[in-house]
Amino acid sequence: MVTQVTNGVKITVRTQFQAAHSRPDMKHFLFTYNIIIENKSEYTVQLLQRHWNIFDSNGDTKIVEGEGVVGQQPVIAPNDLYEYESACVLTTDMGKMHGNYQMIRIADKEKFIVEIPEFQLIAPARLN
Repeated sequence: MVTQVTNGVKITVRTQFQAAHSRPDMKHFLFTYNIIIENKSEYTVQLLQRHWNIFDSNGDTKIVEGEGVVGQQPVIAPNDLYEYESACVLTTDMGKMHGNYQMIRIADKEKFIVEIPEFQLIAPARLN
């Protein structure tokens, strides 16, 4: 689990390798990640966009950008949180991700960036 606070918004990430849905013989390694976004600021905020940098251990890099997360652009009140789960497929049994969210303060329409801390995606067999 990794955590980071940027501009009053705390991001916590937990990952899990999905062995039952992976096919190592076909270079298909599925990882899920659970993200908790906690608004520690005094303002209501809304998540507008996401930007991901995804790295395989073979050197491949993917950039993923888009509106919101899992089809939502959540509004998060002060001291409230939003949690979601998503997934990533790698061609190797190890990699990493990091990125950011573009958010907006509802009160004054000020846009700002919240960093998503780098997290590892590692199949347990790799650790033996």
